[in-house]
Amino acid sequence: MNAALRVFLLLLVYLGGVAPTAHAQEAKLHRVGVILPGGFYYAAIDGLREGLKELGLEEGKQYVLEIRDVKGDLRVVGEAARHLEQGRVDLLYTLTTSVTTPVKRATTTVPIVFITGSDPVDRGLVESFPKPGGRLTGVYYWTTDITAKRLEVLKDILPKLRRVVTFYDPKNPGPQQAAKAAQEAGRRLGIKIVERHVASVEELRTGLQALKAGEAEAFFQMPDAMVLSQVQFIIDTAKAKRLPTMFDRADLVAQGALASYGVSYREIGRMSAKYVQRVLAGTNPKELPVEGYDRISLAINLRTAQALGLRIPNSILDRADQIIR
Repeated sequence: MNAALRVFLLLLVYLGGVAPTAHAQEAKLHRVGVILPGGFYYAAIDGLREGLKELGLEEGKQYVLEIRDVKGDLRVVGEAARHLEQGRVDLLYTLTTSVTTPVKRATTTVPIVFITGSDPVDRGLVESFPKPGGRLTGVYYWTTDITAKRLEVLKDILPKLRRVVTFYDPKNPGPQQAAKAAQEAGRRLGIKIVERHVASVEELRTGLQALKAGEAEAFFQMPDAMVLSQVQFIIDTAKAKRLPTMFDRADLVAQGALASYGVSYREIGRMSAKYVQRVLAGTNPKELPVEGYDRISLAINLRTAQALGLRIPNSILDRADQIIR
């Protein structure tokens, strides 16, 4: 065999074996674009990572997350989504209805897996729960539906409660609906809901800092993504003003909130991992029914209660699913 023929055969071996194998290995690294409001929503990403690991996907080997934190500024969501789609990510992972809605409008082809607290059918994200009918699917969890019950629980924790303050963007349909439910429940419970309408993070922070003694006896959270992006600031400011806080996310009690009655965002993120895994494997989102998450839990932080000089009734402690001492 002459030298020229040997080189030709070696080249055929390389092109037929080594090169495609290397290409296949590169193709296994999927790029997932993540868009979130910021703040405590990272709990869902932690849950997503856990869920994907359980499904055999290791970050850095089978997938990478390209995270875009809009830090509560929902005006920049569309631009972030377009950049990720133009960068050819394999999938977009969106947290909250307020983020998912503009992401859907701003993109045309990339599949989207969402976590949403508003009915995705009512909000036009999917055609139906069993048959999404497009390029979006994901997990829907209860928020607005339990607003009245959450106010009742807060009243049980603070029997003398008469006034609560809440902040939200009135242009956001989700918290607007929740506020209506809170007002109706408040009339029944003898609690005045003091609404503060804010359109930006700056207005929210200014409004919180401007609260004066006597304006409210507790902070009651509405399901507003922009507001929740500032959750640690809310908790710290409320503590400084000696205001008890009630949230709808179980994860927040560990961050210093007095109480929460709602879902675990970390668990929802973990639950959503199977959607990400299946879409990355080639399944069309329209073939994956939207799944509901309704595991509601009550959490109490006794350290926060002590700092505020509050005694939590035994009836509440007996009902609590989580107590931080």
